[in-house]
Amino acid sequence: MIEVNDIHKSFGEAKVLKGISTSFKPGDTNLIIGQSGAGKTVFLKSLLGLHVPEEGTIVYDGKVNKEMSIEEKRDFRQELGMVFQGSALFDSLNVEQNVIFPLKMFTKQTREAMLERANFVLKRVDLENSNKKLPSELSGGMQKRVAIARAIVMKPKYLFCDEPNSGLDPSTSILIDNLIKEITEEYQITTVINTHDMNSVMEIGDKIVFLKNGVKAWEGSSKIIFKTDNQDVVDFVYSSNLFKKVREAYLNDN
Repeated sequence: MIEVNDIHKSFGEAKVLKGISTSFKPGDTNLIIGQSGAGKTVFLKSLLGLHVPEEGTIVYDGKVNKEMSIEEKRDFRQELGMVFQGSALFDSLNVEQNVIFPLKMFTKQTREAMLERANFVLKRVDLENSNKKLPSELSGGMQKRVAIARAIVMKPKYLFCDEPNSGLDPSTSILIDNLIKEITEEYQITTVINTHDMNSVMEIGDKIVFLKNGVKAWEGSSKIIFKTDNQDVVDFVYSSNLFKKVREAYLNDN
């Protein structure tokens, strides 16, 4: 579980995060949404430990970020999995080598043990027998699945995803959404996703945090977002005619 307590983050005179408090439970797909410039990326990087808030705390299963020793921070980083917006695979390494990379960096496992773990996670993301392929030989959706396999190869407690559906067609986006949700529930990972994809919000949003101008303007689940009277959320989520019609139909039926 991650607990965020009144965090503030500035860059020079620019105040980006202005007192955000929330929590993220394991086994839930937690989504961060908001317009560009709302503070989503800075918030996600703060959760990852890449930015240190000037005020407030972030607590990971009882461990306060600001109170961790160097050794504790090193151990904590091994509990993190990250899926980057562009997959961030190493072009010169094949699928197997990309997935094994964190194991080589952070563990002293034997080659056989690393291969066994890599094959396990590749099977889990439906990429069996793709070990020797280079990223350039894969579709965008397959590259994203390799990125997910690499993110979970270390058995992380926390999984962070930055726009995991960016650049993917709708059907592939749904596949990636379902895969992330299945893995989150199966391994009881605390998953936080930064997204603009409203289909993700509706389909897998166990918890949704809406940021506006560095402030948490709303939070809830996909089950109640239809009913919100928060005009900022309504304007953002239901900007397309399709989602407007879905919301209208829901409200009429309820």
